Amino acid sequence: MSLNEIWEASTAPYYPLVSKDSQFFVGFTLLLTALILTGLFGLNRSLLNIPLLGFPASLAFGFGAVFMICAVGVYV
Repeated sequence: MSLNEIWEASTAPYYPLVSKDSQFFVGFTLLLTALILTGLFGLNRSLLNIPLLGFPASLAFGFGAVFMICAVGVYV
């Protein structure tokens, strides 16, 4: 059995959590949330605010950036 046959035999239906039509909205919302959380963290930087504001802000920025890249596409 060749590698190509194994690849074709292992196909399963894939259902994404966020549809293609709503990726821009989700990405924009996550980036806006990251901006707000980063601003709040900058106003009161303490050790307690790192897990409460800093970590969620970095996750929202990372996922928001990926969703925006997927939503608008990358054109060369």
